[in-house]
Amino acid sequence: MLSEKDLQQLAAKGITPEKLEQQLGEFKTGFPFLKLEGSAVIGKGIVAPSSEEVKTYVKAWDDYKAEGKKIVKFVPASGAASRMFKDMFAFVDAEYDVPTTDFEKKYFDNIEHFAFYDALDALLKEQNGKGVKELIAEGDYKSVAKGMLAKDGLNYGQLPKGMLLFHKYEEGARTPMEEHLVEGALYAASNGETNVHFTVSSEHLAFFKQKVADKAGYYSNKYGIKYDISFSEQKPSTDTVAANPDGTPFRNEDGTLLFRPGGHGALIENLNDISADIIFVKNIDNVVPDRLKPETTEWKQVIAGVLVTLQKRAFQYLELLDSGKYDHDKLIEIVKFVQNELCCRKTDIKELEDADLVIYLRKKLNRPMRVAGMVKNVGEPGGGPFLAYNQDGTYSLQILESSQIDKKNELYMKYFSEGTHFNPVDLVCAVKDYKGNAFNLPDFVDRTTGFISSKSKNGKELQALELPGLWNGAMSDWNTIFVEVPLGTFNPVKTVNDLLREQHQ
Repeated sequence: MLSEKDLQQLAAKGITPEKLEQQLGEFKTGFPFLKLEGSAVIGKGIVAPSSEEVKTYVKAWDDYKAEGKKIVKFVPASGAASRMFKDMFAFVDAEYDVPTTDFEKKYFDNIEHFAFYDALDALLKEQNGKGVKELIAEGDYKSVAKGMLAKDGLNYGQLPKGMLLFHKYEEGARTPMEEHLVEGALYAASNGETNVHFTVSSEHLAFFKQKVADKAGYYSNKYGIKYDISFSEQKPSTDTVAANPDGTPFRNEDGTLLFRPGGHGALIENLNDISADIIFVKNIDNVVPDRLKPETTEWKQVIAGVLVTLQKRAFQYLELLDSGKYDHDKLIEIVKFVQNELCCRKTDIKELEDADLVIYLRKKLNRPMRVAGMVKNVGEPGGGPFLAYNQDGTYSLQILESSQIDKKNELYMKYFSEGTHFNPVDLVCAVKDYKGNAFNLPDFVDRTTGFISSKSKNGKELQALELPGLWNGAMSDWNTIFVEVPLGTFNPVKTVNDLLREQHQ
């Protein structure tokens, strides 16, 4: 039973008692594995544009931008950088004082190559009267590591990833936040304006806003455009309750219910609040220096060109269906478009009468659309492209995580092992219908695609509930198209030593 205190806690978060009961029920029932039709590969779900098609799609995007539509670049940036420095935190706490692991040796051997080196060196000289080189010469490696991580140092152990210095330039080092501003100017500007939206955690919001305010003017002058930069936080109403191993609500020591952030799937609410025609989605840490941006820029334009080309056809078909001026042959043409271009198939479609076929086609055409870039699988962690069955019995393209696939199903594991590509989170989304009305994106979430994971708090085991992932179940009922993009467009930074890769130097 919920106490009055519980009800007040729920009300403050914007969570109904019914929603809480639903979440607790999900701990008991779990989430079903998805039914698969196969891996998406080139020729079966993944499009690989020719050099001529690349030019056509870039032009289609340029033409679309010239129409003055509103384009937004959406950057999930709420994650703290602490996981980037897991190995360096371990070094600070270790019993030994000199670099011992391969990771530690690589970090200190190459420390001058990090974009934050000059800032770290200056700070250590101010604090200790000795810079990085002097401290290392004395064997005081831990003071150097602490200078990078500690709150009275660069504070990189607590800052959001978007605020760290990633890349060196003659005019000074840049953060990922700045690199996204530059990217936005290169492929998402329309009407002389670039709209960028960052999702940021509440503890970093003021600092993030200040840094953006400090830098935006410089890039506005450099690229001759005006920036409209906005921010949002994950909504408290998207937090999920934690449960004990037996499925009962987990309570804090003061008796209150423990809620946790619902994962990146919560951001579908933030995405839904954005007023735009087209929205690019890309993670905060997947950025490159200017010398490598031409490839990224071109392929962003390609996937956007694919999107607006297919959206235009879908809109034309919807207008035709609404007009009533079609015959059976035209319906077959639309069926082929839905099956071949949008990769959505209904196994018993031939059994439908024309009237039912129109209802089916209209439902499949009139929904949000996304094009997702896919890169060749080189062993990086991440979701993959599959053909999966939907709640209505159709199957279509989906981005799945390994946890959504039944490991005991030999056929599904064969599909998984045969996967040639994976998801680098490179999306462009069309979020308005053919009449110009915004879709309500939460309506298109498959609620049965959440995750349950094991965590702990203060030494006590708990179960955590993650909402359907933003590019997984949260976009399950969208029209989805996969396009192969070059591996060079995917350069994430998961550990501090990733910044030593050639792509980030």
